[in-house]
Amino acid sequence: MKLDRIDKQLLELLQGNAQWSNLELADKVGLSPTPCARRVKQLEEAGLIKNYVALLDRDKLGLKLTAYIGITMDRHTPERFEQFEAEVMTYPEVIECSVVTGQSADYLIKAVVPDMQFYEQFLLGRLTRIPGVSGVHSSFQLRQVIQRTQLPLNNLS
Repeated sequence: MKLDRIDKQLLELLQGNAQWSNLELADKVGLSPTPCARRVKQLEEAGLIKNYVALLDRDKLGLKLTAYIGITMDRHTPERFEQFEAEVMTYPEVIECSVVTGQSADYLIKAVVPDMQFYEQFLLGRLTRIPGVSGVHSSFQLRQVIQRTQLPLNNLS
């Protein structure tokens, strides 16, 4: 889908606040409500808008510890990776999991937990017990400098 200026504006606005009403969006991008709603629907159908979510405050929820966990696998086979990925997807503490290169780790996980005691139970009781996990390296967030959910759209052609 080729994006024009209005599509990009709509995406920027919705990334910042998904609760804009169609009337507010239309006003902000200079369209009448019906064409605006049609554009948003096209962006959704094209898969550019995947979902609408509420961002929660981790600290206020008592989720004080963020861990970045490098996972090394014993074998690099599709079956090992599929088994690991299927298991880790069931862990609500894991908010991101990526296959990475350029490190000794095969996976990089971002997990959010209440405290170090919970993390220890999560690590030793669940994560390291997944078949194929041969190494784990954990780093902990001291302070978050930037947290963005918005993707940069200014360089799109």
